[in-house]
Amino acid sequence: MLVISMLLIQFASAQTVMAEESNTPNAAENKGNAGPALANSAVSAIVMDADSGTVIFEKNSHQKLPPASITKIMTMLLVMEAVDQGKLKLSDMVSTSERAASMGGSQIFLEVGEQMTVEEMLKGVAMASGNDASVALAEKLAGTEEQFVAMMNERAKQLGLKNTHFMNSNGLPVENHYSSAYDIAVMSRELMKYDLIRSFTGKYQDYLRKDTEKPFWLVNTNKLVRFYDGADGIKTGYTSEAKYCLSASAMRDGMRVIAVVMGAPSTKIRNAEVTQMLDYSFAQYMNYPLINKGEVIGSLEIEKGMERKLDIVAPQPYSVLVKRGSNTDQIHYVLDMDESIKAPVIEGQPIGKLMIYQGDSLVKEYELLSPATIDRSNWWRLLKRSTKSLFH
Repeated sequence: MLVISMLLIQFASAQTVMAEESNTPNAAENKGNAGPALANSAVSAIVMDADSGTVIFEKNSHQKLPPASITKIMTMLLVMEAVDQGKLKLSDMVSTSERAASMGGSQIFLEVGEQMTVEEMLKGVAMASGNDASVALAEKLAGTEEQFVAMMNERAKQLGLKNTHFMNSNGLPVENHYSSAYDIAVMSRELMKYDLIRSFTGKYQDYLRKDTEKPFWLVNTNKLVRFYDGADGIKTGYTSEAKYCLSASAMRDGMRVIAVVMGAPSTKIRNAEVTQMLDYSFAQYMNYPLINKGEVIGSLEIEKGMERKLDIVAPQPYSVLVKRGSNTDQIHYVLDMDESIKAPVIEGQPIGKLMIYQGDSLVKEYELLSPATIDRSNWWRLLKRSTKSLFH
């Protein structure tokens, strides 16, 4: 086994919050009576460090609840992933079907046959919570909303979401449509990796159809993006069943925090409780980077491959959350994988683990996936390679 260990930073053992990315977060602030008095009025809530997935605070975070328009976080995530993968272009035109135009509730008042670009539709979903725009985008990407919903549920499974099931793309009330504060925080982490979506979710006002006879003024339903320093998203929600919900994102000093409340009794209380959770997180914790995105953290020898070596590149930044002002101790990471692997190697194939330790104690573990595909070499290339090695 190849073990690469590097001393990185100092942090306190007794006070560090190191929750595993699982459906059973070990939120230290929730144990005993020492936890903060947060989200008292909401049915459920969670605060999570976006980089590491560490849970800072939670309350009933796995309870299944109606998510209302927070559903659109998954809708926007699928669209952004499709754009990133080249399946959609932001300039692609989206036609409005009769079904999309018939959606009630929050909308951008699309007319049957009206066309907007993917970018404009995304803006309508992100800022105005357009139910009609959500369905139009769903139909554009998947053909039908039903097929898009199947994609939503499949993506939820891939993200390990245990308490989420979708029945539509916009969150309008329907039986068997539910999620949890924890699951929504995980979706939100994924969505906020995209700079483009933050340019929409973090904007307070804009226009659609600006140069037409029917300009439509967009005002973000999430008022925190105007009034809270560092806020750049993400999505509000309300139905009489779900009450007032919000998944918020804010970034200060390189630390991004996701805060979710569900079932708050009013807009004012919802915003106040999210603000409290964000304030608490930024006041109590800091984020220390371990590995930068794109950094080469090791290499793997490829036996009989078209390439002899595969560099292991960090697909995301890796960091650790520490409490401000705490005493410190040593932390290191270990890259645990075989020295070599036989070709072919498929992109996304598991090849090892990145493990973060405090002393001898494992505090976090990430699966490493191959960043590229390497095909098996043909016999002629192998022969040339073997022959060449005889003379060196």
